[in-house]
Parts: sequence; C-alpha cells; structure tokens
Amino acid sequence: MLSCTDPQSLEGLSWLACYLTTGKHMAFYTSFGTVLILIAVTAPVSLAFGFFGAMAARGPVPVRWLGQGYIAIVRGVPDIVFFLFFVIALDQAFEYARHKVLCPDWDQPVRQGNDFIVCAAAKLPLGTAPQWLHEVYGFALAVITFAIVFGAFAANVLYGAMRAVPRAQMETAEAYGMSPRQTFWRILVPQMWVYALPGLSNLWMVLIKATPLLFLLGIEDIVYWARDLGGTKTPQFTEYPHGDWRMWYFLALLVFYLALTRVSEIVLGRLMQRLTLGQATSGGEAQRKVAA
Repeated sequence: MLSCTDPQSLEGLSWLACYLTTGKHMAFYTSFGTVLILIAVTAPVSLAFGFFGAMAARGPVPVRWLGQGYIAIVRGVPDIVFFLFFVIALDQAFEYARHKVLCPDWDQPVRQGNDFIVCAAAKLPLGTAPQWLHEVYGFALAVITFAIVFGAFAANVLYGAMRAVPRAQMETAEAYGMSPRQTFWRILVPQMWVYALPGLSNLWMVLIKATPLLFLLGIEDIVYWARDLGGTKTPQFTEYPHGDWRMWYFLALLVFYLALTRVSEIVLGRLMQRLTLGQATSGGEAQRKVAA
C-alpha cells in the first residue's frame, strides 16, 4: 500500500496493518497452505504404504518378513531421528544414481571425508534451477519421508483391523465358492475399515501434530516464519522494529492446530457413524439403541 512506504510515520493500527502485510508475512500466511497441502498429500500416500505393508505382513514367509520388518524398524526409530537421517540418505541416493548414469567418466571418489561430492549434472535440483524447483524438491522429500514413517503405523493398524474381521465371515465366503482374492477384496477389505478407523483417526491427529517437523527439514513452514517474525527486530535491521513477539505468533499456531484438530474430530466422527451403521460393533449397537 502507498501509505506503507514510510513506516516511521505510522503508528497504532496503521502501523500494525502495514506490518502484517509485508512480504515476509505473506510468506508466513502462505506457509499455512504448505502445511495443509502436506497433510492432504501425505495422508493418502501413507495409507497406501500402510495398506501394502499390512498385505505384505499377511503374505507368505519371505514377503511377510519384509512387511513385518518395515513395520517394526520404522516404528522402533524415533521420528525426529528418522526424519533427519532419511531425508539426507534419500537425497544422496537420488544424486548417486544420477551420478552413475550421467557422469560415467568421473574418476574421483564420491565420499571424500565427510563430504558427499557428485558431478554438477547429477545435482538435484541443478544449481541453475529456479528457487521454486528447489522448494518443490525439498517438499517432495518431506512427503516421501512422512509417508514412510506414518505408513508403518498405518500398516500396523490395518494389519490388526484385518485380523479383527470375524473368521466366520471369511469361511462363509469360501463356502460360497469365492476365491481367496475375491474373499480378500469383497469381504475382508470392506469390513476392516470399521475396525481400523479409530486407530487411523489417532494417526491422523499425530500426523497433524508432526507437521512442525518440516522446520527440521529446511522447509520454510509456519514454525520457521513464526520464529523468524516473532523474534526481536531492531531498527538497524528492519523498518518495523519490535520486541520479542514469538509468544503471539506461536499462539496463532496454537489456534490454527486446535481448529484443524477440531474440524478433523467432527469429520472423523461422522465417518465413523456411517461406517458402523448396521455393523456388529459397539458403535453399530449404540446406533441401533438410539434408533429404537
């Protein structure tokens, strides 16, 4: 705005309005969308990881070992350790594969002390790539890492839900001549969701609370901007000097996460009512009593 060209001449609400519409604050507001996009993308990808992990855990012995190993290893490592390690390892794996294909004549070791050095053509993204491409690449690595971590927890939930479906229904389907594949997709999978949803609901809440880990991955998320904008700003470094306002910025994050979890509770509650309708579960029984 034209009135914001000279912040020194502003005071009160005019100063605050100009302060809250600076370029950094616009990036701060945009970062809320980054968190929502991360959740929207990661949730279905994690569910896919979990579904195939649960299927593997129920499969024949060699495949079962892989499925159960994936669940046990990822669930046994603290999230913050896995995030800090896996993102670096995945990035280097991509660059190493590109290095072998694009630079076959490279005669220097890739590992040089503590440094990981590949040819310029193998860098991801390239050094000449625009900034938005670097940000998209970092975000993609974060999505993959989140999906692998929460996929392992989802796999454990879905594996237990598959085992909770009454065996009598599976035997009835087999007695009607259904093949194992038909029994799995037509009987087991549709019914397992009612048993899986409580665990998946908790996992969804944990995923929401884990989004601040983006800050540790170098992504400019809401925690990054809240800390940066809320810290003390002196007149030597900014046109809008202020004291330590981090409490107010993190209070805004608190309200955002509480609102997001509340909306999630409402949606998940309605979904649970729909899934349990007519089912031989405690939720279905409660609905039958209310209807009566």
